[in-house]
Amino acid sequence: MFRRSDTSIVIATVILFVIFSLSNPSFLTPFNLFNVSRTAALYVFIALGQAIVIVVGGMNLSLGAIGGLTVVIAGWCMDTMGWTPWIGVPLAMLTGTLCGMFNGFIIIKSKLNSFIVTLASLFIFTGLVQGISQGFPYSNIPKDFTMIGRNDLFGIPYLLLFAIGVLLVMSYVFKFRVVGRHILATGGNLEAARLSGIRTDHIVFLAHTLSGVFAATAGLLWVSRMGAAQPSTGTDWLIISFAVAIIGGTALNGGEFSALGILASAFMLTLIRNGLIMLNVNVYFEQTFLGIIVLLAVSVESIRIAISNRTKHTQSDTT
Repeated sequence: MFRRSDTSIVIATVILFVIFSLSNPSFLTPFNLFNVSRTAALYVFIALGQAIVIVVGGMNLSLGAIGGLTVVIAGWCMDTMGWTPWIGVPLAMLTGTLCGMFNGFIIIKSKLNSFIVTLASLFIFTGLVQGISQGFPYSNIPKDFTMIGRNDLFGIPYLLLFAIGVLLVMSYVFKFRVVGRHILATGGNLEAARLSGIRTDHIVFLAHTLSGVFAATAGLLWVSRMGAAQPSTGTDWLIISFAVAIIGGTALNGGEFSALGILASAFMLTLIRNGLIMLNVNVYFEQTFLGIIVLLAVSVESIRIAISNRTKHTQSDTT
């Protein structure tokens, strides 16, 4: 079980589901399961924005701010300017993509650590969010846009179907496409990847650009679900992105990605937050629980890597 991180998280998620189902009868109601699925789907996109950067050995502290800026731009276009989603959504997506490209460009040109660059851009993008919105939400969102986040197909939310589709594409890219193998190789050993002919600067730039795309997608889907563009969107995404990505098997030292693990960990985190509320646990301690979960996940991942390395060494010695 320790050889595959996604196997252990799937088992843990199933156990949590059973525990909460037995603890509270209302947990299995269609309404609650629908909300859990929608939230988990949003967590998938938030986690992908962080995971794609972690895979290449970096991090994106500005992920939530990019999502918040995307939300504000979308709200400004559709509410203040009165434009249709066909105009507002592409402009918002372009904004998030440019933010990711900005991070990647500064990192590869300055050779600074992604922690420093994205910490600085976190304040830049947050300032833009507050400056544009003045702290006021945009509530006049067209109904045809909110249908994406609120409707379903045979009881399965559109958001979840979309998230699963994106995860399948990402899994295919990492397993069977050259660019996916280059991303994994860059994260596994940057110098070795460079010496083997991989244009690592381009890969790092691509990872941060995709991070901006996923953050923007999460922001737009968040607006679609809530029916309003709140400037506060994204303020809690940093811990969510790291928690889901790390618990889902994305190695902190780069070079590993698991689509199944991210989906399972997104549901796991959603179940925990939902279960704490249904069990009347003090919600003010929610961040404490999430921090403990992240710490445990990192510890388990370290143990898993140690066991895996020991097994490999034993097998090599035997042969």
